[in-house]
Amino acid sequence: MHTEIDIFDEPIGRISKMCELMGLGAEFDSKLPELETYLEGLVAEGETSEERLTVSGLTFVKRAQQASGSLQAGSGE
Repeated sequence: MHTEIDIFDEPIGRISKMCELMGLGAEFDSKLPELETYLEGLVAEGETSEERLTVSGLTFVKRAQQASGSLQAGSGE
């Protein structure tokens, strides 16, 4: 019997919910592949706390949103 435990399910679900509440739903959807890669890197470094993965992932999405916002703001010049 093969059982797969995905440590990312709970953090990604929480991050998705928080992004929706903060109005970043579209940003979450577009950054999901990069977010998964980022979280995989944290787990590879030894992080196993779902709460820490959630906070780190939320920070990742927020920074990505801020970076894309500053790029868009700068493109009008």
